[in-house]
Formats: sequence, C-alpha cells, structure tokens
Amino acid sequence: MEKLSSAAVVPQLFRNIIIAVVVFADESLLQISGNSKFLEKLRLFLVTCFFFFLRSLPSLVPFANPNSKRGFRFTPEKKLEISDCAESGIGRAIWQLLSAMNEIPVNSRKYQFVRSLAEKLIDENHGENSIALFDLNRRVLNASFRRTLSLLEAAVERNRRYTGEPVPRGLNRLVRAAVRAVGDGFTGLGGEETADQSAEKLAAELLWLAEKMAVYGVVDEAVEKWASASNLAWLALWSEPRLQCSFVQISALLFKEAKDIEMGREEEAAEEEKWREIKKKMLISWIPLLCQASNGADKPVLRSAERAELEKVLEKMISELKEDEQEQVFSLWLHHYTHSASSDWPDLNASYVRW
Repeated sequence: MEKLSSAAVVPQLFRNIIIAVVVFADESLLQISGNSKFLEKLRLFLVTCFFFFLRSLPSLVPFANPNSKRGFRFTPEKKLEISDCAESGIGRAIWQLLSAMNEIPVNSRKYQFVRSLAEKLIDENHGENSIALFDLNRRVLNASFRRTLSLLEAAVERNRRYTGEPVPRGLNRLVRAAVRAVGDGFTGLGGEETADQSAEKLAAELLWLAEKMAVYGVVDEAVEKWASASNLAWLALWSEPRLQCSFVQISALLFKEAKDIEMGREEEAAEEEKWREIKKKMLISWIPLLCQASNGADKPVLRSAERAELEKVLEKMISELKEDEQEQVFSLWLHHYTHSASSDWPDLNASYVRW
C-alpha cells in the first residue's frame, strides 16, 4: 500500500506542476498576442497540443497510470451494494444489468439491450402483484439510484476540476475550449471512470431511474437522496447547459413526488418532522439551479404548464415550513432570481408577498 500511495502521489504532483507551467505560459502568450488574431490562434493551437500531450501521458509514463501492467495494480473486491436482497437471483440479475447500464457507452449497440432487459424484469416483478417482488424492486432501484447518484457527482466534480468553473486564473475561454477537447483523457491519470461514463449520460440514467421509481411507487428514498445532494447542486451551477437540463428535469420530478408523498400519508410527529426537513433541504439545495438553468441550452427545459405546476408545488412546500425556514428559502430564491439575467422562473413573487 505504501508503494501504491507513492505511485498515486507522483503523477498528481507532476500533473499539477505541468498545469501551473501552462497557466504561466498562457498569461505570457496572452500579453504578447494582444489584438492579433493570428497570434491568438497560434496560442490556442499550442495549448491544445500541450493538452493532447497530457492526454497521452498515461501510456508514455508507467507510474502515471496505476492500471498499467508496468505499474502497480490494486483492484479492491467489488462489494454488492444490495446485500439485503443478494439472496435473490432475480435481484442479483437486475442489479448486474443496472450496473452494466452505468458502465456501457451509450453509443454501444449493447446499451439499449441491457437497459431494456432490466426494465422488462422490473416490469414483470411489478406485474406479479407480489409483496416480496415489490420490495425487491424497491431495494434494487434504491441501490441503483444511490450508485448512479454517486457516480454522477464524481463525474461532475471531475468536469469542474478540468473543464468547468471556477478555473485557474489565466485559463480563459479559449483555453477552456482546448481543455474540453481532451478533458476526458485526464481521468486516466487517476485510473477513474472512463469518458464513456460521462456526467450527461449518468444524469439521463438517474432521471430514468427516478421516473421508474415514481411509476412503481418507491420514490421515497430518491427524494431523500436528492434533497441531501447539496454538493452536487452546487457543482451543477457551473455545469454545461445540457447537463443542467437533466438536473432541472430530475428536480422537477422529485419536487412533485415529495409533495405527493406528504399528501398521501398520515404520519406520526417524528415522521412529519423528517419530511419537513427533507423538503427544506431540497428547496435550499436546488432552487438556485432552477433560477439559473430553466431556459436550457436553446429552449426552455420544461413546458409552460409544467413550469406553472412546479411553481405551485414550490409555493406549497415553502408554506409548510416554519417561519424562519421560509425566510431562509425566500432569501435564497430572491438572490438567485434577481441575479439571473437569462431567466424569470420560478416566479414566486405572489408567495413572497404573502409571506
């Protein structure tokens, strides 16, 4: 393990030194290029070449790639994340299919096969009207939602680190464009997920899982996990517009489901307090993104009727909070709503005035 630690630290240090040199050189080239389009294009070309060199670094330097046969290799035992239903062959089969769905590139002809087969098994379980199979679906879908959410947060974090905001001083839009062209290659430095496991793909899969869980009536844990994903919500503010669209769609679905969960229950005081806290966390985490990303990349993420419906859901959820909690949510909404130049949604003005 000591050898493994050294092997992991060296490439990280080497990469940080290289990036620091690139930032310094880019600042110097930026001053020299001035208003010359030719020099600006030359600068972009040189930076792009440099990042392509970094992309090929793992295959050139043995210690930079922990998975290389010439370096150290450490493969921890993969634990089954649904141990409470591991005794069921059906449960293990669905789990394997859903895990493979995360790992297979979306452009592979096998991707749709795996996803369709998983959906077929889940549908057949649901159609049996069996309490045991209903509970099995719930546990497998919850486990897959947790896994996909974890993978998504890690992917978004890597995107922010290498291609998103905030960025090191001196790396302007042109340099970020060059980084994006080869950004996926950086993941190989740490032996992490491949570029096939992109954040956009994982977000689409998470939305698919949330929709399935809503249809089968097992969406409670998805709502709770999404409400607790405050770090992902913060990272989402600097994500690409297409990725933000998926986040808005997931949030819209789970906000509505959170309201329905509350309406359909007669809870004890402790359970009522739990769901009130979940709703508060969900509002605080995801309202900033709703204010910023509702317009999408080229068209609104939600239709007019969906936007109006979600506004009513948000107003209802806020009204059920304590007075000081309402003030916290409304202050957050007002800040992001007034500072978003490209969006005027969600419009909670009437609710704010009543408060």
